[in-house]
Amino acid sequence: MPAKKNKKATAKPATSGIEHHLDKIIAGDCIAAMKKLPDASVDLVFADPPYNLQLGGDLTRPDNSRVDGVDDEWDKFESFKTYDEFTREWLAEARRILKPHGAIWVIGSYHNIFRVGAAMQDAGLWILNDVIWRKTNPMPNFRGTRLTNAHETLIWAARDQKSKYTFNYRALKTANDDLQMRSDWEFPICTGNERIKGDDGAKTHPTQKPESLLYRILIGSTNPGDVVLDPFFGSGTTGAAAKYLGRRFIGIERDKAYIAAAKKRLAKVKPLTSDDLITQPSPKAAARVPFGQVIETKLIKPGAKLYSRNKNYSAKVRADGSLYVKDGETEIQGSIHKVGAAVQKAEACNGWTYWHYEEKTGLKPIDFLRDKIRKSMAG
Repeated sequence: MPAKKNKKATAKPATSGIEHHLDKIIAGDCIAAMKKLPDASVDLVFADPPYNLQLGGDLTRPDNSRVDGVDDEWDKFESFKTYDEFTREWLAEARRILKPHGAIWVIGSYHNIFRVGAAMQDAGLWILNDVIWRKTNPMPNFRGTRLTNAHETLIWAARDQKSKYTFNYRALKTANDDLQMRSDWEFPICTGNERIKGDDGAKTHPTQKPESLLYRILIGSTNPGDVVLDPFFGSGTTGAAAKYLGRRFIGIERDKAYIAAAKKRLAKVKPLTSDDLITQPSPKAAARVPFGQVIETKLIKPGAKLYSRNKNYSAKVRADGSLYVKDGETEIQGSIHKVGAAVQKAEACNGWTYWHYEEKTGLKPIDFLRDKIRKSMAG
């Protein structure tokens, strides 16, 4: 699935028709508010909808103290049918206001995420990944009747199957110490100074998400200047992360106390500078450089040898940029990718990282030479 190219860290013009909503909180029902937004006007939706927890009675700890769970009216629905109707309605509006290459993230627990996932597919959204957020400090199961519920699930989906959604692969890989970012993420739940509290010391919102979770989502699937909509804004975590990272946001929230807390929180956020927002570009965003260009510029000359990292295989470079290998009676000639796959008896191979050239300091991947050409092209 193609991914949208990474853009430079510069703000883009606001989307027509929503300028007066940018970086603001719309007070009211999420469905009614979204109906007033124009088609194809936002780049990303992050949704933390009601989980419909179906809690039965108070939950207490072994010392009989009460657990402050989620028992707010906004999380209560008459039936699964009612919840499903609500889910389908807000998802339809969210998809409508997404740009053709937009995407959506939805977070939930085992109470609702499976129902939401089915509704997303029914709505025409194209699921890209599910991500497990593993909580490093989950609430224990005080009754000892079930496993400790230590994770929540996020679903990442494109507007449709053909969407060229944003995926900043290189940025996430760099953030993960040059390892591919996996679909299982570890973050603690909100505690300490991050937890928004009222004047009485009680937490303002029962399901406040850690800002680090939104940070990763926005770095990985948006670019500076993109418009991010959160239809269940709560205490403003999405807006805080978006403002800090140079994204525009639109929040929708109906609870006045949450709105007041979010506004107070957002006022304290200082955005990063444009220079600080520059991330590692996606490989798909880089200029295409064929291996033949490496030969044409004489960074590697015809007749030179390339090696696999462990030197189990070697290949001779020819003038047209093809490689030649003779293994007993078998002769193989073709591109760096085709020959790399053939010697390994694999279906495919990234020749740029598989083949290495030899220098005094040892072997280096030929991808190093491609980067050298790209830098010269950039001036």
